[in-house]
Amino acid sequence: MRYAVVIEKTQSNYSAYVPDLPGCVATGETIQEIKQEIATAISFHIEGLKKEGLLVPQPSIVCEYIEVA
Repeated sequence: MRYAVVIEKTQSNYSAYVPDLPGCVATGETIQEIKQEIATAISFHIEGLKKEGLLVPQPSIVCEYIEVA
């Protein structure tokens, strides 16, 4: 599955979250690190949902960049 991930720059690092998976978050010092950390977090989150017998949400978020003049 392919989930949309929001990566935000904070004052000291980067943070990421997955809108389709509430509570699935990660932090990292670089973009490369945050991508690795959120991928691990997604796998862990989905594994936890399955172990609890809960439904794994299907990806539904659509991302698009809009240029504004």
